[in-house]
Amino acid sequence: MKKNNGREGRAGLIFFVTMIILLVVYFIATRSGSAIPEISYTDFLEYIKASKVTEVYIKDNSTVTGIIQASNGQTSRFQTEIPYDDESLMERLLSAGIVVSGGKTRESFFTILLSYMPWLITMFFIIFMMRQNSAQGMKGMQFGKSRARLFDTSGKKIMFEDVAGQEEAKKELAEIVDFLKTPKKYQEMGAKIPTGVLLVGNPGTGKTLLARAVAGEAGVNFLHISGSDFVEMFVGVGASRVRDLFEQGRKMAPSIIFIDEIDAVGRARGAGLGGGHDEREQTLNQMLVEMDGFDNKAGVIVLAATNRPDVLDPALLRPGRFDRQVTVSLPDLKERCAILAVHAKKIPLGEDVVLEKVARATPGMSGADLANIVNEAALFAARKEKKTVDFCDFEEARDKVIMGVARDSMVMPEKERIMTACHEAGHTLPYYYLKHASPLHKVTIIPRGRALGLTVGLPKEDSYSHTKGWLLDQLVIMFGGYAAETVVYGETTTGTQNDIQQATSLARRMVCEWGMSDEVGAVTYGQEEEPIFMGREIARHKEFSEYTAQQIDSAVRKILDDAKARACNILSEHRDQLDLITNALVENETLDDADIRKLLGFPAEGVVVE
Repeated sequence: MKKNNGREGRAGLIFFVTMIILLVVYFIATRSGSAIPEISYTDFLEYIKASKVTEVYIKDNSTVTGIIQASNGQTSRFQTEIPYDDESLMERLLSAGIVVSGGKTRESFFTILLSYMPWLITMFFIIFMMRQNSAQGMKGMQFGKSRARLFDTSGKKIMFEDVAGQEEAKKELAEIVDFLKTPKKYQEMGAKIPTGVLLVGNPGTGKTLLARAVAGEAGVNFLHISGSDFVEMFVGVGASRVRDLFEQGRKMAPSIIFIDEIDAVGRARGAGLGGGHDEREQTLNQMLVEMDGFDNKAGVIVLAATNRPDVLDPALLRPGRFDRQVTVSLPDLKERCAILAVHAKKIPLGEDVVLEKVARATPGMSGADLANIVNEAALFAARKEKKTVDFCDFEEARDKVIMGVARDSMVMPEKERIMTACHEAGHTLPYYYLKHASPLHKVTIIPRGRALGLTVGLPKEDSYSHTKGWLLDQLVIMFGGYAAETVVYGETTTGTQNDIQQATSLARRMVCEWGMSDEVGAVTYGQEEEPIFMGREIARHKEFSEYTAQQIDSAVRKILDDAKARACNILSEHRDQLDLITNALVENETLDDADIRKLLGFPAEGVVVE
């Protein structure tokens, strides 16, 4: 349909341009025809009396064209119009001995077309405008149509085997696929397949990829749409699109409807100050009805993805709508290794590359982060014009993703460079005197991102919770830069701002959320930080007294003061080692764990316990 409209538009444009060209030709032709000088009829009669006219041509008994001969023998052409029926003209011409000829004009089709050209162009313009208005009207009628796109099954399909890791999520989704392929065995047992499955997980964990794998495995019609495609500024459009979407799904049954980022339309109702009767809530209400209304929706399964399940309306999550919530978690060590292997298939790896080693050095990273690391490593190797991607390229790529892009062109004054090295050395040294801290990965004074220097530690293995001891050691490391500047220079710089912010935030969470303060106790006081878009805190008062607020502030201050004191004690007792690391950073700019252990004379494995 779109192709025909395009052809009609091109044909209309060609016709319109042709008409314009013919019109220009017409005006040129008519004007060029009047190039002969025109004289009055009275002068023409005087020239006849004076015997100056030698020859005339009478056209249509209305126009006379002739030749005048001057006294010096030169001739010139003239033209005149006969203003009235002069019956004596022919006698005058013959008596004067003038050669007379004449004829009647026969208009060609081209001449007739040119004469009617202005009218044709006007009519064509009116018809063109009417058709345009009609097309706009049809487009307006389709404004409430769904923007869902049918998944193209003709190309290469993504299957479950192409998705590394996420075995539990794939099991849940495989049951949905099996029902769509063989619904009879479930119906014979009286079982009902879930009408909706919600994929929940952090950004980059592969929710959309799993949905595409479901489309490839199921082999049924797969409609996919984004949650933001429903919401428009015009009231009622979103609800109309929801109705049209589910109507398409029922016509194509068995089918799967995939709604990506459903939190754009599925947020809890009644939020905010504007009341509940708005476009987004009407769209949500229509979706609730379509998913579990009176109509039979057999053969239509709704698949949705979000990384904010906490903001979704409870009615959307109840059984009968989204019966299952499939958690798509961050990959563990084994899954990270598998993900790296999938993405590394496309690049030539060097002999020293061990993907398991790369996976161990990337804890807490999502599948998207790992794909980015592989791509960045390939880019680094290409810039160096290498034939293979070596392990050092993966190291550089990981540092870029973790610490940011190195600003090698930035030139710092030598004094600030030494102070930055001292600050980062203060972060580095506590790693080797704290029992619960993660091993140091790398320290650098090369500016990366917005930081003038960075100290990064990486855990030896994946961890899903942290002890109070680990958190307190993290606070000591955060205050290491502040303590180093205090011990060496007796004052601090503005470079401690981010460290203090992070330390304060962590200490407040320890007190208010995790019950890690003896003064306050195991009570949660974090609800007042709930985001305002949920609208619930508008009608809620503060849930603790001013006395409790003072206790919280006192407990947070005590934790921070203790961490700062521990950091100062470690750096003061080992001032010589602090100076060694500072000087080494000034000279080399970047040090890793092995470099520092060699510099301080520590063993290659293990840490020095405080």
